[in-house]
Amino acid sequence: MNILSQDIKYLQGVGPNRALLFANELGIKTVGDLLGYYPYKYVDRSRIYQIREIDGSMPYVQLCGQIFSFDTVGEGRAKRLIAHFSDGTGSIDLVWFQGIKYAAKNYDCRKPYLVFGKPTVFNGHIQIAHPEVENAPEELREQARTTGNLFEDDAQLSTLNSNLSSLNFKPSYNTSEKMKRSGLNSAAIAKLTANMFKLLKEPLAETLPPYIVQQHHLMSYDEAVRNIHYPSSPEVLRHAQLRLKFEELFYVQLNILRYVKDRQLRYKGLIFNTIGDHFNGFFYNHLPFQLTEAQKRVIREIRADMKSGRQMNRLLQGDVGSGKTLVALMVALIAIDNGCQACIMAPTEILAEQHLATLRDFLGDLPVRVELLTGTVKGKKRTAVLEGLVRGDIHILVGTHAVIEDNVMFNKLGLVVIDEQHRFGVAQRAKLWMKNAVPPHVLVMTATPIPRTLAMTLYGDLDVSVIDELPPGRKPIRTVHMFDAHRQRIYELMNRELDLGRQIYIVYPLIQETESTEQREPSNRFEWPSRDGGRRSQKMDLKDLEAGFEEIQRAFPNHKVGKVHGKMKSADKDAEMQRFANHETHILVSTTVIEVGVNVPNASVMIIENAERFGLSQLHQLRGRVGRGADQSYCVLVTKFEIGETTRKRIQVMVDTTDGFEIAEEDLKLRGPGDLEGTQQSGMAFDLKIANLARDGQILNLARDTAQSVITSDPEEHNPQNDILWRHLRELRKSNINWGAIS
Repeated sequence: MNILSQDIKYLQGVGPNRALLFANELGIKTVGDLLGYYPYKYVDRSRIYQIREIDGSMPYVQLCGQIFSFDTVGEGRAKRLIAHFSDGTGSIDLVWFQGIKYAAKNYDCRKPYLVFGKPTVFNGHIQIAHPEVENAPEELREQARTTGNLFEDDAQLSTLNSNLSSLNFKPSYNTSEKMKRSGLNSAAIAKLTANMFKLLKEPLAETLPPYIVQQHHLMSYDEAVRNIHYPSSPEVLRHAQLRLKFEELFYVQLNILRYVKDRQLRYKGLIFNTIGDHFNGFFYNHLPFQLTEAQKRVIREIRADMKSGRQMNRLLQGDVGSGKTLVALMVALIAIDNGCQACIMAPTEILAEQHLATLRDFLGDLPVRVELLTGTVKGKKRTAVLEGLVRGDIHILVGTHAVIEDNVMFNKLGLVVIDEQHRFGVAQRAKLWMKNAVPPHVLVMTATPIPRTLAMTLYGDLDVSVIDELPPGRKPIRTVHMFDAHRQRIYELMNRELDLGRQIYIVYPLIQETESTEQREPSNRFEWPSRDGGRRSQKMDLKDLEAGFEEIQRAFPNHKVGKVHGKMKSADKDAEMQRFANHETHILVSTTVIEVGVNVPNASVMIIENAERFGLSQLHQLRGRVGRGADQSYCVLVTKFEIGETTRKRIQVMVDTTDGFEIAEEDLKLRGPGDLEGTQQSGMAFDLKIANLARDGQILNLARDTAQSVITSDPEEHNPQNDILWRHLRELRKSNINWGAIS
């Protein structure tokens, strides 16, 4: 049996209980899983400090000494264990708030230990909370037994420091609070990985063809994995990281490009050669405003796809208000001119209704029939829509998930436009894709600017078009940062805009008051949370929407105030938003449900309460709800005064720029690439363990170029030197479904 496939419970130091924790908390079930659980940082353990040298302002330090006594203080949840620790030059306290039984049972008095942790000062005395503790080197243990002294002189300490090369770079592993309470902290995992490597007598099998390893001067897989856990030097660590990052990104890109090739070989596209009366009639007689150069460029790119003979799969990126809907309409008219129908799918009913109204307004008296299909379209009206689609009388169908139902059939579907596509799963989109004998052309649109490295990974199988200009006449939104204490100034701005007949959004992060929220530093590997940095618990006084709604009603008694949140019934929520769109209410107090919602050009102020609770991309999306008319618009980011450095940077980026792509790049740098799950996005069939899209752009480019050269030189996958490559890709994939073909 392959040691890597062995159940982790059989690894020395694990057992059934810890194995269950590993599986539930980290998804680690086998020895191979543990092998691939890489450290997130390394700590230089090359020096031992004397206690007389340290103070509470120092970073992590390593000490060597003995525990002389234990005290248990407090009761219940306030209970803590204190070990009095000395090296002969001074004393400190080692403190445990959790794992008390483990520490009391496993650490002995008078036995020499290496202790590592962050010194702090409590009640005038230096302490280290939850230190890493391990046995001291053998020579010190022997000396303590024979003489009772740990160090005879400073020279001995100097000699000890020079012999600590094996401790130079100690790995640190992410773990959960539940695991720590059971003694499975970072140090414990490090011991288990050390036990694992003792079992791995033979070199690990290579996972890349030799020619790729040689071409890029990469470390072998065996060397890389051993050194990623226990590097012998910074230089060796860098080589190990390069090898593993390259491999990870290479297989992601190979997976994507393999299916791009497969789709191009297997699926031909409808050929739209004609530019006819519908397109020309609209362009010359109904175009509401002059197209920007960016819109013209994008239409040319889409037009080239549509007449190429291959099925179009294109991503259209454009900031809020950049004119994506107009582009979608114009390419739909090309489909109609070529005897086909078009379908536009939106994530919510209110957005679908907005698209319907916008398209009908654009088209005017042109003979183009546009209809709506959502969950609320029922009875005779629904029957008429379904029959009109089959006959071909309906040229453009706008709808929500309702359009993918099996009983929705088209006469000849030639174009599918998916708006805010990240809100749909790939499997859902596939149903639309299959509603024609020849797959329709697909245009997916997003108002969320996507950094290039992320786009190459999430949407690497799509061609990308970008609208990077706003229509003429739009004034940039002025963004300001204000603290809670500035409430009167905020109200003055609101009164001024309301007196001018404008409308206002106020967005809160929560519906009901929460006493506290624990914040933690994002890992920058898997999650994209809207949280402030700082690995510590904090109480956050979060503004509650209900209290805010009542406060605004009291502060503005002469104005109608509406309220919208996600727990309202859909019909009630839509009705409230429609009242705001119809100017029946002047102030809309809301949660983020208005992030993608009605288009209200008269709304000129967006106030975001507790802005520290939102990520940059979400703040940018919310800001995009205003600035849609010719009037000057404002976005006010309201925070408490005490905010972390990460939050200050995030808020300052919003104040400094309205460029969505610049904001997206900064968001990626500050918070990481997000949760890249398999079927949620095309291409990502497995998670990233070590590569970071915010920092590893150059490696990603190299990996994609290498993957493309493999696809080009071995399209049929018959080259024997690539056998190892295709076999490893199959092992990595979580499913055999060709998600890449239905993006």
